[in-house]
Amino acid sequence: MEKLAADPAIWGEPDAAQRMMQELAARREETGTWAGLGQQVRDALELLELAEAEGDEGLVAEVSAEADALAAVLERQEFQLALSGEHDRGDAILSVHAGAGGIDAQDWAQMLLRMYLRWAEARGHKAEIIDRVDGEEAGIKRGAVEVRGPWAYGYLKAERGVHRLVRLSPFDSAHRRHTSFALVEVVPALEDDIEIVIDPDDLRVDVFRAGSAGGQHMQKNATAVRITHNPTGIVVQCQNERSQFRNRRSAMKVLRGRLYEMERKKQDEQMAELKGEHVDAGWGNQIRSYVLQPYQMVKDLRTGHETGKTQAVLDGELDGFMEAWLKSQAGVAVSGKAEGAERD
Repeated sequence: MEKLAADPAIWGEPDAAQRMMQELAARREETGTWAGLGQQVRDALELLELAEAEGDEGLVAEVSAEADALAAVLERQEFQLALSGEHDRGDAILSVHAGAGGIDAQDWAQMLLRMYLRWAEARGHKAEIIDRVDGEEAGIKRGAVEVRGPWAYGYLKAERGVHRLVRLSPFDSAHRRHTSFALVEVVPALEDDIEIVIDPDDLRVDVFRAGSAGGQHMQKNATAVRITHNPTGIVVQCQNERSQFRNRRSAMKVLRGRLYEMERKKQDEQMAELKGEHVDAGWGNQIRSYVLQPYQMVKDLRTGHETGKTQAVLDGELDGFMEAWLKSQAGVAVSGKAEGAERD
């Protein structure tokens, strides 16, 4: 890659060259981290030999503390190796859809969207809402956000599935406990150069006024875009921008991601069939429960990871849940209980 970067000819295609330079920078950082870690280990071993030869117990203790710190760095680096998917390093598009539960479910969908925005903010990622449809009384019917930053898709793919909330409903005059559901979908934010072939003849494009019921209205303010991929029946919609062009570009990015995910699932199912495993292709099984009443608990049903710090989770502290799932996918043993996980 460095040899290619040194060739001025690559700038004949500026966009491709820019993407390659960004990837090269990421690769340099990764290899540099491993090389630096190796040098730190060698230095620590030399220091330990010197401390033992001189019988310096204080220096031995110092090297021991450094070894613990190096072990922690090594563990983080090894975990990143679990993020080995083709698009794990890249950006992601996350969508939230209100499910069963009426107004409570729409409010829950908005809470989840906020949770992921806070998670992205805490990691220094850029997050842009590209679609949002508000509920009639509260919350949202659906929302989509594009998250741009290193490993955004690698982490956020752990969130795919149904999320369940149990709480005292603020919309129930009797203040009874309600259960609500929302679906989270995550696809990679694929650029135009990704090999996902879309025949323009397979698309139906509708434009309409943002916030309206839809239809093919061609007024000046008809900027919202709905694209239907006829062969698969996939429908994507974006209406957050004031420009029809930008909404269409965002919608096409979502469509490419969903087509990629569909193909990936198909390959996974074929592999599982060869292995003799049962594959449930439906999304109806909840992956995580958020209980606010009668006790405080967030528990991931796939890994057993749980915590009693429900507000912290809803404020975006999700790394523990994401990493537990990623480790389970890589075959690494995980502890089920997080710090502060308590049940009344």
